[in-house]
Amino acid sequence: MLHRSGDRISDIAQGRAVAERIPKARFVELPGNDHIPFLGDHDAITSEIEEFLTGARRAPETDRVLATVLFTDIVGATERAATLGDRAWRQLLEEHHAVVRRELALHRGTEIDTAGDGFMAAFDGPARGIRCAQAIVSAVRALGIEIRAGLHTGECERINGKLAGIAVHIAARVAASGGASQVLLSSTVKDLVAGSGIHFTDLGVKTLKGIPDEWRLFRVDS
Repeated sequence: MLHRSGDRISDIAQGRAVAERIPKARFVELPGNDHIPFLGDHDAITSEIEEFLTGARRAPETDRVLATVLFTDIVGATERAATLGDRAWRQLLEEHHAVVRRELALHRGTEIDTAGDGFMAAFDGPARGIRCAQAIVSAVRALGIEIRAGLHTGECERINGKLAGIAVHIAARVAASGGASQVLLSSTVKDLVAGSGIHFTDLGVKTLKGIPDEWRLFRVDS
């Protein structure tokens, strides 16, 4: 027995009463105020019917996309924050965020997440991601700070506007391997931008914390 909690035609108490009078009936209260089944949230109704008929619900389909993921963060952020104090550090962060967002817009990047002094962004082209990272490195120097950046290209799972999956973790670990004003990337990105005119220094094979296998990393030459 399915019944909307705010049904505008039939009070939910009537639905409960009907269910109580049907042997082994199960009463399911759904959100919404529609009375007609094909109005409102269709998925909630069809999911309940599917489970009733088959004993299981279909797993939701995931949206997977190929993306170049960029991570950046300020080098020595904790020490700088302690030196400046809360108010000045907050002002510096706001200026840093404005610079990063400006460069993302110029290079057609999409901001995925921001936490403290770090950014996660995605690009539909690896070369734009690299050039954006380089632009951010140069631009934030005017603020008296340096960042590190890392990129990886891979298939990601898109959930509510966010990206998840092993490709995201690889990009984060690549970024963490970098130093001040360095842009690091995986061999995947390097191979994809062959012929772009971007030059690299081979840093050799590295082990990335929590990531299976070994990964060859490259530093973008400025």
